[in-house]
Amino acid sequence: MRVLALETATDLVGAALLRDGAVSERSHLGGRAHAELLAPAVEEVCALSGTTLAEVDALAVDVGPGLFTGLRVGVATAKALGQALDLGVLGVSSLDVLAAGAYEAAPADRSARVVAVIDARRGEVFAAAYDAGADGGGPDGPDPADVRTDRPAALAPEELAAWCDELAAGGPVLVVGDGAVRYVEQLAPRPGLDLGLAETVAAPSPAVLVRLAARRLAAGAPLQAATDIVPDYRRPADAKINWEERAPQRTAPPPPGDGR
Repeated sequence: MRVLALETATDLVGAALLRDGAVSERSHLGGRAHAELLAPAVEEVCALSGTTLAEVDALAVDVGPGLFTGLRVGVATAKALGQALDLGVLGVSSLDVLAAGAYEAAPADRSARVVAVIDARRGEVFAAAYDAGADGGGPDGPDPADVRTDRPAALAPEELAAWCDELAAGGPVLVVGDGAVRYVEQLAPRPGLDLGLAETVAAPSPAVLVRLAARRLAAGAPLQAATDIVPDYRRPADAKINWEERAPQRTAPPPPGDGR
């Protein structure tokens, strides 16, 4: 199966294409240029793999959580390609991709517990914990979705640190993701937390995304119609938050009185 994966959840923008077991990948640090960088990355991986878009069998896209604009670009592109090429789409969590990247980067310790942390900006993070168990989830590592404990709301760094303290009470925890990099000063001194791979696995990788998607498809995961893919924003857009913060405070009308 030839799978094309799109990654835009963080500052890293890219695509990967899996064909005959080989992965072609292109990624760039996009900043705010997700829309400008994603299409060229798709063209590059198609050229590298000798595959045309018409030959792709399935699409995968990181649906978040992550940067609001980045997710909109990735999901909109997946929707457009899916509808144009009549392809199904598999949505994958950015936190699952980070955890899978951690297990790939530390294959000798696939039984480790992992906390994946995405920088949500505004002094918050998105996070989930993963525990593969004693057997490490098999030769390819666990499917993160099978061993995940999610924290669906954005967390302040202090809340993240307290949660990691609770997790580390049961043994060492490997912490990865750009959120861990940003708040390393709060996390690194805490006993039981290993941030040695935080910078190596700082962003969801397109290559990890396409491998994880292919594993799930091979295990029978269903593809969705392109129109049904929904981003996991987890909070309003920054523009809406800014507008609400700047809006004048509304005061209740005075109670009915004697007209004075």
